[in-house]
Amino acid sequence: MSMTTRFDSKISILNETLIQIFGESLNLARIKFIGLFITALCSAQTVCFERLAVCFDHKAKVNSSLRRIQRFFSEFDLDTDIIAKLVFKLLPHKPPYRLAMDRTNWKFGSSNINILVVAIVYEGVAFPVLFKLLPKFGNSSTAERIELINKFVELFGLSSIDCLMADREFVGSKWLKYLNENGIRYYIRIRNNFILINKQNNRKYSVTKLFSHLKHNQSDYYRQKFLIDNQTCYISGSLAKNKKGKPEFLIIVSFDKPIESQKSYSERWQIETAFKALKSSGFNIEDTHLTDLDRIQKLLSLVLIAFVWAYKTGIYLNAVIPIKIKKHKRKAKSLFKYGLDYLSNLIFRNDLEKFKLCCKFLSCT
Repeated sequence: MSMTTRFDSKISILNETLIQIFGESLNLARIKFIGLFITALCSAQTVCFERLAVCFDHKAKVNSSLRRIQRFFSEFDLDTDIIAKLVFKLLPHKPPYRLAMDRTNWKFGSSNINILVVAIVYEGVAFPVLFKLLPKFGNSSTAERIELINKFVELFGLSSIDCLMADREFVGSKWLKYLNENGIRYYIRIRNNFILINKQNNRKYSVTKLFSHLKHNQSDYYRQKFLIDNQTCYISGSLAKNKKGKPEFLIIVSFDKPIESQKSYSERWQIETAFKALKSSGFNIEDTHLTDLDRIQKLLSLVLIAFVWAYKTGIYLNAVIPIKIKKHKRKAKSLFKYGLDYLSNLIFRNDLEKFKLCCKFLSCT
């Protein structure tokens, strides 16, 4: 069997899976394009259209494939809510979920690409489910954060949220009020210059003074509630060395359960591993020359399908042949990278049954 025939057979198998997934929500031409695009992503491990075109359709010339890719992103609509629902269904565990909110950005020429993301954290990685392209540089606004969480609730329900974790950017009276009024549990880090009011005695305290008794690698919390920006919350703190080796407080405000704050907030770092997978160690999304926000949104939606496919493949492989543990007791590679490298090699090998098995990881059943 020739390489082209093997590739076509695998694309047919993948398309059958995608047709079952999307049903009538996408037409056949869109589904076939998605199948070709995510296999090209896994092979090329970049979002650069010129390099994707080489891996895209072996029956077509590279220039024809390139024009097809460009035409899809410039002319065709893609309902990103459909992709978000697919990613949600493909997750390897069930709700309620711990969410992380964060922002990632890069610069192409004079254009700032700035993306607000909500991701579901799970065992060392986070699955980006919803995102919003910000038409500006810098921090997100309260309205933009609320819009994204409202979209998550609209698509998946409030009961699917266990808690939300976020860094120091994601503070503010209106934002905390929104979370409190909707009963969304949160663990959010605040800056060390904040002033809090003890609701029991109405006295003001600097957050660092509240935890000045801590020694290195110690943590503590208060059972009473405090006011921050006129919003009621609990507070916990710890003292540890930062990246520069200097002692630094980590102060967390929460909706409830302050005893769990430090441990719960520590899971927020998993969204950083997701950004790394989407960038340097995976699909290199910073390679894109797109600057139009709608086109970038379509691109990210397709990248997320490939991201989940690779991760679920990695879970399967690790159960069969565990990833090696290095001397520093860390895995030699992530589950995502394990699965991505395997898919990349499998696409052009004469192993239809193994590829068919991997396609099942994209099935919601």
